[in-house]
Amino acid sequence: MTTHHPVQQCLTVCLAQSFRFAELRDKLLETTRTQVFRNALIVDHKNSACSIVFAYGVVVHWNASLDARQKLQNLLLEFANSPDPEPPEDNFSFAVGCDTDRIQFDYVELKAADFKVLLALSHAMAQSIKLAAFEGHAINTIEATKHLPQSLATTGKINLNRKAMAKIRGQLFLTKSNIILNYDLLDTPEFFWEHPEYQGIYSMAANYLEIQQRTEVLSKKLETIHELLQMLDDEQKHQHSSALEWIIIGLIAVEIVMSILDKIF
Repeated sequence: MTTHHPVQQCLTVCLAQSFRFAELRDKLLETTRTQVFRNALIVDHKNSACSIVFAYGVVVHWNASLDARQKLQNLLLEFANSPDPEPPEDNFSFAVGCDTDRIQFDYVELKAADFKVLLALSHAMAQSIKLAAFEGHAINTIEATKHLPQSLATTGKINLNRKAMAKIRGQLFLTKSNIILNYDLLDTPEFFWEHPEYQGIYSMAANYLEIQQRTEVLSKKLETIHELLQMLDDEQKHQHSSALEWIIIGLIAVEIVMSILDKIF
């Protein structure tokens, strides 16, 4: 006989680039039932519902009502750095009391669901949506600058002045540095150093969400951005060298004219 378990909802939201975590932690400890972990806070909404907040701008809601989610997210935005005007979301459904732990078709089956199990799963879900944000930034940057190598291949030069080229280089560098500075978010979280017994369930979710494969693809996109940066740097040096050459030629021409005039007069 098949046992049917109530299906509940899990929602992951990337609200911002990061939270002012120390201030946020103090506020939540004052106003809610909150447990503190390394780079994560678990907010207990009671009735088997909770929200898990990560320092890098992500919150994962487990069975939380719409009112509870909105109230918490409004508070989180008060402590957000670079909030996203259109926060990306991931939706899962889940059930507790199943025969085994597994994920298929965005449906999570759990034997048990204490807060640490949910935290282990949330680490993978939060990494996945943060990785999606990095992927989006990299793709947008590459798309916005793809005309540059085409121009170089067609005409042999990039028809931009130094100021415009510097702005593009700055945008490329910002995208690359933002991802690299946060790249450690895609490693196995430090939580599992202290709680290795939960790493299996994290690995299950990370494999399902293809964290490692997507990280490798992101690395290749970063290599493309690096190559674009190098190309722009070389082109800018070439333009600068050409300008200096023309200045030198001009000075030599002026000197020759002055010499001729001196001899004539």
